[in-house]
Amino acid sequence: MPAYADTSFLARIYTPHADSGEALAWMQRAREALPFTPLHRHELRNAIRLRVFRREISAEQRKEAFRELDADLADAILAHITIPWTDTFREAEDLAAAHTETLGVRSFDLLHVALAMTLGATEFLTFDARQAVLAKAAGLKVKP
Repeated sequence: MPAYADTSFLARIYTPHADSGEALAWMQRAREALPFTPLHRHELRNAIRLRVFRREISAEQRKEAFRELDADLADAILAHITIPWTDTFREAEDLAAAHTETLGVRSFDLLHVALAMTLGATEFLTFDARQAVLAKAAGLKVKP
């Protein structure tokens, strides 16, 4: 699996952001399904709901985003992946020990980068600056 997308990347696929075009262009070039874990499902769906709360999108746009997400899962654009929790938490702890005190990364940043590494990704797709710095420090290629 060459690429792993964090929630900031996926949110730009399913809801409008200033840089959604970059994410959509990357997806159009993709040759493999992106892994989609229960962590993604929870965090992405909640991020979309928060956009409704913040009045950045409407409830109808949320419904459409959820429909598009479900369609991409059905069409294997996104692939359901089980999280290897023990290995992911071990990797996250190693990353925390090496980088938290110098980079100020949060637990979810650590989990996403650790999960990407545990799943064997070589590219990390993100629009989150802090996660990007951590992913680079961990040896991943950061895109888009």
